[in-house]
Amino acid sequence: MSLSPPRQLRAPLAMALSLLVAACASTHGLEPQGLLLSPDSLEASRALGARSDAGFPQQDWWKSFGDAQLDTLIDEALAGTPSLDAADARVRQAIAQAGLAEAAGKPTLGATAQYSGVQIPETVAPPPIGGDYVGVTLLGLQFKYSPDIWGGHRARTQAALGQARAAEVEAQAARLTLSSNIARTYVALAQAHEAADVAKADAQRASHLLDLGRQRVKAGLDNQLQIRNAEAAVASAQQQEQAAQQQIDAARNAIAALLGKGPDRGLDIARPTLLAAPAPQVPGVVPSELLGHRPDVVAARWRVESARHGIKASKAEFYPTVNLSALVGVAAGNLSDLFSSDAFLAQGGPAISLPIFDGGRLRNNLAKSDAEYDLAVATYNQSLVGALREVTDALQASRSLDAQLASTQRARESAQAAWQLATARYKAGLGTQLDVLNAQRPLLQFEQQLAALRAQRLGAAIDLDRALGGGLEFAAPSSDTQDINDISRASTP
Repeated sequence: MSLSPPRQLRAPLAMALSLLVAACASTHGLEPQGLLLSPDSLEASRALGARSDAGFPQQDWWKSFGDAQLDTLIDEALAGTPSLDAADARVRQAIAQAGLAEAAGKPTLGATAQYSGVQIPETVAPPPIGGDYVGVTLLGLQFKYSPDIWGGHRARTQAALGQARAAEVEAQAARLTLSSNIARTYVALAQAHEAADVAKADAQRASHLLDLGRQRVKAGLDNQLQIRNAEAAVASAQQQEQAAQQQIDAARNAIAALLGKGPDRGLDIARPTLLAAPAPQVPGVVPSELLGHRPDVVAARWRVESARHGIKASKAEFYPTVNLSALVGVAAGNLSDLFSSDAFLAQGGPAISLPIFDGGRLRNNLAKSDAEYDLAVATYNQSLVGALREVTDALQASRSLDAQLASTQRARESAQAAWQLATARYKAGLGTQLDVLNAQRPLLQFEQQLAALRAQRLGAAIDLDRALGGGLEFAAPSSDTQDINDISRASTP
């Protein structure tokens, strides 16, 4: 028994086969160039130094600073701000776009009601065709479906889903950014309060110097130069105190804005009571596990996945498309005849189409998809490198600042001992009040340095928690970079 197709189908099948071969050949020379970096290929063991078995930060990482007011502020912000509303709206937009892509590959069924009429002039056709008006009323159901033979519809849906998942991750990244920005601004507020304390103490010291200078000039023990120097010191200390107050006001305004509130909300923020920054700890699984914790890295990886499916969708367009359509209904020239048995109308069948000459549209579209994939890969690679750099910078800064704090604390203790010694000598009649005031100046300077270093250390702790992903965990695409790199260069399906 022969298995060859009927004679009447041989020519169309041969034509379709030749067109198929021609279509496959038209993708020649087009493929993406980007290669995904493997996280384990980024060596960082020496830069990160000794690491413990500590895990990644908790989602409420800011509670380690021990300030209940900071906890309340971040909880208030995460309950809803304009920046989070915008991020959530982008998520809904991406999900809707994915729904549109999925719907495009499903069958459609619609109802149609149509009336049309025509009158052919007798100058074109003699009666009975010409000169009479003929109207037709049509009622029917129309069915359309394009089978996803080459996977193009599914690839477009997967590409849109990848974008939606990236948007969802970026919405979480917006929450991490918001909480870390509030924490950093809160630290700046704490530093400004400490700077105001030091400036106030320095202003009191300068005022005492001025009073002492005036007494010495009046007693003939000194000249006007000492008074002028003391007056300059008083004005300088007052300026520092005013600058610190301006920093307090600015920090309060910034926090209020981050909360999505007006400036009056900032006036209710009390002085921070931040404890010391926690010791820096980095999990031993860095950098390999960054892919599942860093929102920017995960989002970039989903965009790579989306672009990879975009290439599949562009390649599928080179193949023939099959469209199935059918129309079932009734049609008649008179309404009274519309539902008679003779008015039944049926039309339908498959249609195969394939562009042969398109002016380079398909090749350029595929080249665009390849370039989008390369861009997504480059963005992912840069995100991965940048994430590891941020972890290393924050860790090294924490360790360095801990050492600087220890050295400055020792210097401050020495300055305090010198001031206490000058005070004891003055009380014993062996020194002057001028010696006491002069010994107080380096003590205040070291206290100002300590306030700045403590703020930097707290900032480094915030940066480290943020660099490690802020306790977030995400479902990321396959991390097998070799397989992804091979698949991206796969031939047309």
